[in-house]
Amino acid sequence: MRLAVLLKTVPDLVEELALDEDARTLLFDEMSYVPSEWDDQALEEALIIKEESGAEVTVIAVDTGDVDTMLFTALAKGADYAVKIVGDFDAAMSNWQKARVVADYLGRGDFDAVLSGVQAIDDVDGQLPGLVAGFLGWPHASVITEVRVAGGSHLQLRQEYAGGLVAELETVTPIVVGVQAARKPPRYASVAKVRQVAKSATIDEVEADVAEARLAGVEYVRPVAAGHAEMIEGDIDEVVDRIVAILEERNLLRRA
Repeated sequence: MRLAVLLKTVPDLVEELALDEDARTLLFDEMSYVPSEWDDQALEEALIIKEESGAEVTVIAVDTGDVDTMLFTALAKGADYAVKIVGDFDAAMSNWQKARVVADYLGRGDFDAVLSGVQAIDDVDGQLPGLVAGFLGWPHASVITEVRVAGGSHLQLRQEYAGGLVAELETVTPIVVGVQAARKPPRYASVAKVRQVAKSATIDEVEADVAEARLAGVEYVRPVAAGHAEMIEGDIDEVVDRIVAILEERNLLRRA
């Protein structure tokens, strides 16, 4: 079974987002980027499947910046092949555009399943897996916490629902899967191992044309502080009395 895992980088939220206050636009080229943590979960689940069934794992990233280290790290963890889709791309590339170029590449291959993080910090509504599935005309399942090969061209999936409910699904391939969490924590690859792999392994480059964006951000502004928190000081009785008074002032508490 051939598995493709989609990887992407996202802004590093340890640092502030770079914003042009006058133009009200994000300065994508001035921000630092890190691998998306949900994609790391998807990679781990793919590597578990590889260990269980001998599947082949190919990691794929769209070259919107420095993605080589991310791909070499995936190879160091156990992926078999790495593909970088190159073109006239930049960090502001939309998910729709990414999905288009990724689907064009996947459609020329012979993959049985595509795994992707269910969402990312810059995309909290799970766009990418569904968009890729739509372009490919494949079925799609998201919020998945377990993927197992059920023999032949079938996969068994565990899907999370609200309230702790879990569904067990069986599907034929090909399919696109949005992974919420892997069965095990993502494995670690040391810096030394990544450097060693970078010297010996090869990242295949595939050229692609970017489609015109369908959506564009109108403007970006920093949130305006509406007020400040009140720091309540004193002993426990004074703190409790003040909290009760605040609740009463806001009609959130009434004395019996």
